[in-house]
Amino acid sequence: MIKRTFDILFSLTGLLILLPVGIVVAIFIFIDDRGPVFFRQKRIGLNQKSFTLYKFRSMTIGKSFSDGTFEAGNTSRVTRIGKLLRKTKLDELPQLINVLKGDMSLVGPRPEVKKWVDAFPQQWSYVLTVKPGITDNAAILFRNEEELLAKVVNPEVYYEQIILPKKLGIYCDYIKNQSFVGDLEIIIKTIYSILKK
Repeated sequence: MIKRTFDILFSLTGLLILLPVGIVVAIFIFIDDRGPVFFRQKRIGLNQKSFTLYKFRSMTIGKSFSDGTFEAGNTSRVTRIGKLLRKTKLDELPQLINVLKGDMSLVGPRPEVKKWVDAFPQQWSYVLTVKPGITDNAAILFRNEEELLAKVVNPEVYYEQIILPKKLGIYCDYIKNQSFVGDLEIIIKTIYSILKK
């Protein structure tokens, strides 16, 4: 109850305070690429139920726009404004809507597309006993994941065999040791990691 109350208060306050920023971002996205402002994609959440995740769109529209996949390491379709949004993590701002709706929490394992959940069903069955979150220790550790994937020969294989198993280990550790104070520490570390870029 404490976590959910905090999620509601924080997300509602954040949406109200950052509304002007969101409007400006939306205008720039439209001017830059003339497409939809929001990126919507099905992700797997609590108890393995799918939900629609929201982001500000940072890429041109392609096959992966709504089919539940992502192109690991592919930055060729990132728009000019998208580069800035990703660097500042402003593209994640609409996920506060997911938190307010109850699909996500502020802190928790990052939600994945079905393809990657199916790749590690046993681990995800445990991880998805909690709500996915906007940030966690894995998101902080792999904040430059896109750059890392762009440097390897086969990004999808590297993601599946190296990055995702490490993330799952961090997710499991979070679940075993989660606390309200721990969540606050992760939020502070997330803000610090964004500001120091």
